[in-house]
Amino acid sequence: MSGDARKTAEGLSYLSGFGNEHSSEAVPGALPEGRNSPQRAPLGLYAEQLSGSAFTEPRAHNRRSWLYRIRPSAQHPAFTRTGNGEIRTAPFTETVPDPNRLRWNPLPDPAPGTDFLAGLWTLGGNGDAAQRAGMAVHLYHANASMDRVFSDADGELLIVPERGGLLLRTEFGLLHVEPGHIALIPRGVRFRVELLDDSARGYVCENYGARFQLPDLGPIGANGLANARDFRAPVAAYEESEGPVEVVNKFCGNLWTATYDHSPLDVVAWHGNHVPYVYDLRRFNVIGTISYDHPDPSIFTVLTSPSDTPGLAGVDFVVFAPRWLVGEDTFRPPYFHRNVMSEYMGLVEGAYDAKAEGFVPGGGSLHNMMSAHGPDRETFDRASAAELKPQKIDDGLAFMFETRWPVTLTPQAAGAEHLQRRYDDVWDGLERHFSPLR
Repeated sequence: MSGDARKTAEGLSYLSGFGNEHSSEAVPGALPEGRNSPQRAPLGLYAEQLSGSAFTEPRAHNRRSWLYRIRPSAQHPAFTRTGNGEIRTAPFTETVPDPNRLRWNPLPDPAPGTDFLAGLWTLGGNGDAAQRAGMAVHLYHANASMDRVFSDADGELLIVPERGGLLLRTEFGLLHVEPGHIALIPRGVRFRVELLDDSARGYVCENYGARFQLPDLGPIGANGLANARDFRAPVAAYEESEGPVEVVNKFCGNLWTATYDHSPLDVVAWHGNHVPYVYDLRRFNVIGTISYDHPDPSIFTVLTSPSDTPGLAGVDFVVFAPRWLVGEDTFRPPYFHRNVMSEYMGLVEGAYDAKAEGFVPGGGSLHNMMSAHGPDRETFDRASAAELKPQKIDDGLAFMFETRWPVTLTPQAAGAEHLQRRYDDVWDGLERHFSPLR
């Protein structure tokens, strides 16, 4: 990416607060006074509402934004089908759900000229995008900036960079996201991804279901986990360019393309709460034990997409952020367990405290529901004999997409060369220590 783009990314301004009603204008006077859709919008702009929820959903769940743009979104030619590349969408029916523990190395380097959209590679998922239920796990690798614009009608996109910074040019303005951050692009919002480094790699959770929100805190009280004030929405910025621009729309699992005669990123002002945002994972306020026992991983939930069953998420986004371990007489790494939820775990940097080797940044593991997993033998031996003094875990950043349904693999993931064929071997050598005479 050019030095100008890097300078632009470093100089961004943001609006603070998760789910807040924000407003922003790139030109003074572009926002109308008191009315969403006046007879004549200011400065010759067009007023347009982007709805992220049904009109009649309760006020607390209703998501919409008013956009004041140079041209209305309705002004475009017909879309036509284009190739899906390595993107796949639920329902996933080409393979059967697999109960085995699975782990992958990072994606191989992409071919020259691969942008973010061309570099999306679907691992698997569940549900049905057309029914707005479930999720998909994608990875991306890219070495070129996009010169086209993309939007996803199937779901919102939670982007987790692992290597290389991204500049997201959205209808609402610019977001700068680096490894250690996440960015969320709401359903239907158009955006372009520009690289801030020679290449970029990371993970994407496509959430077909209810929008991501902050989890309820329950007995934790009013404070803890992710703070709403740390989520940053963009300040309005617009493109006024004329000339052909390819716009790609993902709709019911397929990609459709149209060539506009202008940039659709032409919003001069906006207000609402259906907006993209960025969050620094190192701001997560970790809650943990200060006495004994290892807390359940749900205590690390950053965002949750609720389902029709309270407490049972369509998908949770969980981060294992830097934290202190102080539990007494406690096996401190994550315990051996089987879980009704399915877990896809990725690593942004460093090492994960429950794995000795083989789980590397850019790679990932999948433990479907009720698949037994936990620390490998080397980690178990080390943790069982460790001196239990206060310990700071700050040499890694791992995360998890956790979902109520099994994750069914795509054929490309099930047969990938970077699939670790002997993952089960990490639990070899866990010896019998039982003695009834102890």
